[in-house]
Amino acid sequence: MCGECCYGEGGIFMEKEERRRIADFLSLNLGDFLSGYTEERHGRIYAKVGADNFCIFFEKGKGCAVHPVKPARCDLWPYFPANVADPETWDNAKLACRGINRNCSFEDFVKEAPTGGTTQK
Repeated sequence: MCGECCYGEGGIFMEKEERRRIADFLSLNLGDFLSGYTEERHGRIYAKVGADNFCIFFEKGKGCAVHPVKPARCDLWPYFPANVADPETWDNAKLACRGINRNCSFEDFVKEAPTGGTTQK
């Protein structure tokens, strides 16, 4: 909940249904949502970052303003396929995210993964 993973221009892309769901949650029509909160890069729609370089949906001291409908990429953290597939990547994630239990072994982490340790291809 610290928001460190919300910092910087990242890869928080949103699928069509996610964009609609977030727009509805914010009581905006889709066009207004897209123009105010997103940008297109590499043929995908991404969440913008604010002037503070945090995700536009992150509010310091409060957390994610769209938490109940947040994009799947956000919901998946820390169970990104790379973290589940590679012990070294998992160790790097533990160093980068203070919300991750540093004592959790890679094997235990994989067991806890929603996909049961398998990654989608």
